[in-house]
Amino acid sequence: MLAIYRDPTTNGTIRLIENEAGFYRQFFDETTAADQVQTGRQQRLLTVVWNTGADQRVVIDGLAYWLPSQTVLPLVVNQTFRFERAETIVAWQFDREFYCIIDHDREVSCSGLLFYGRPEPLFLHLTSSEQTKLEALLVVFNDEFGTRDTIQGEMLRMLLKRLIIKMTRLAKTQYLVETLSDSGLELIRQYRMLVEQNYRQQHQVGFYADKLNRSPKTLTNVFTLHGQDSPLQIIHDRLGLEARRLLTFTDKSAKEISYELGFDELSNFSRFFKKLIGVPPSEFKEQSRRVDKSPSAF
Repeated sequence: MLAIYRDPTTNGTIRLIENEAGFYRQFFDETTAADQVQTGRQQRLLTVVWNTGADQRVVIDGLAYWLPSQTVLPLVVNQTFRFERAETIVAWQFDREFYCIIDHDREVSCSGLLFYGRPEPLFLHLTSSEQTKLEALLVVFNDEFGTRDTIQGEMLRMLLKRLIIKMTRLAKTQYLVETLSDSGLELIRQYRMLVEQNYRQQHQVGFYADKLNRSPKTLTNVFTLHGQDSPLQIIHDRLGLEARRLLTFTDKSAKEISYELGFDELSNFSRFFKKLIGVPPSEFKEQSRRVDKSPSAF
């Protein structure tokens, strides 16, 4: 089942997908039907996935992960993904025109944590109590998708905010150290969002420290105190993630990718990539070509 609401004022979109065996995304393939349903164009959608069935595998950006039963997985707009059994997946998708998590950060506080917060996927386990609450929320979502009136959009936005807040709370509980202060969390979130917005051009911690009115040493101390990767490692991980995506899913050469990611010389990019990933870009690209990335390949 696919339910779609499009806001008549902003043209923003929210979608609810249930039990759709063909649900997947190939972000770099603009002809992907899964991203063009009733739109005629590729959509930039944030996604919240809920595995209601048995444990299964999910492939994200060419890497396989284990997706346990009753687990929620947030996915960002430029990720490619497919599921071993998509028919047991419930997914909510929305674009920034429907609800911008940056503009409404004070409401949901999910930027840099739930979305764009980690180089690795965020798997959020549901307890039996949380599962019951999410099932109840899904019932209300379905009811609102079927109710056509002048406040339908606002009702769906309200429900979406509830969903995001619930998932953000789970992320804080399951992925952050208990001693993390509110000020520390806010600094970490702001830093990660700045990296997401600027990593292609800015590779030095000093740039982000200036933006946050902190010294690089202060940032490093805060991240270490709260059990986070170093600020520099976060930049490198984001660069490495994008490099892997471009090498795997596009026909761009290593030289083109190095320029796109802000490296002055191909040799600098090649050294960086090999140190981070373990193999040169050319070898990684050749390996990715040998992997069947079709939606049904498991």
